[in-house]
Amino acid sequence: MKNTSFKGIIAYPITPFDKEEKVDIRLYKTLLERLIVSGSHAVAPLGSTGVMPYLTDEEKEAITEATLQQVNGRVPVLVGVSNLTTDKTIYHAKFAEKAGADAVMIIPMSYWKLTDDEIVGHYDAVAKQISVPIMAYNNPATGGVDMSPALLKRLLEIPNVTMIKESSGDVQRMHYLKRELGDDVAFFNGSNPLALAAFSAGATGWCTAAPNLIPELNIALYNAIQKNDLQEAQKVFYKQLNLLKFIVNKGLPRAIKAGLEIQGIEGGFLRSPLKPLKESEIHDFKLILEELE
Repeated sequence: MKNTSFKGIIAYPITPFDKEEKVDIRLYKTLLERLIVSGSHAVAPLGSTGVMPYLTDEEKEAITEATLQQVNGRVPVLVGVSNLTTDKTIYHAKFAEKAGADAVMIIPMSYWKLTDDEIVGHYDAVAKQISVPIMAYNNPATGGVDMSPALLKRLLEIPNVTMIKESSGDVQRMHYLKRELGDDVAFFNGSNPLALAAFSAGATGWCTAAPNLIPELNIALYNAIQKNDLQEAQKVFYKQLNLLKFIVNKGLPRAIKAGLEIQGIEGGFLRSPLKPLKESEIHDFKLILEELE
């Protein structure tokens, strides 16, 4: 059954660090609160924006608990629980469910290229250990695995795999998913520059880091789609397109941190080997943000 608690704009918070590169929970809660009050329909900690692979198990747990405490039931929470091993993915999925997460998101991470059967077995093993819905996340650019539409259909045969996040950048794949899956499953866009095309293809929502910087425009796009106002949707989408392209091209953690600081908001530090944007990049970013004022 389609998981209807998730729809619209799912906002991805960054994980800020202090000068010693330790997770700054106080600042994290502050930045998370901005996303909640901005009108985002859900939040999703421990994604690519939240540098999940760069965190220890204890830090992931701290972020998960801090998120559920700060949200306090105001919006649905989707927690990233991916890991290289099935055992560790199960561990984090069970922790997220116990902490109160409404759903978990899993991207198949691998060093050795995984077969389709291995991926299905991975999701199935996790699903058997939890009762909350699972979002299967396809992002070949970061996970190193491109899950075909045929494979995604196999995953959806697992009872609590009810959502797909598609970040391959293939619009035709989105049309295929909607045509093949209909309303029995919720699929979400994860490719920022393709947000309008994905909504046109029938996406249930948009998973994005952009609400850290431009929540009003992100929500305005979704609202226009809901009203079937294509002219307004095109207007608000193309207004934000340069920013969407920039944050993807420069890397979400780096770009969101820089954008926050340009807006006068404390964004914390990054964890090595990630480094801040260069001065020339910050200059370009300022010009993009000025165009939106």
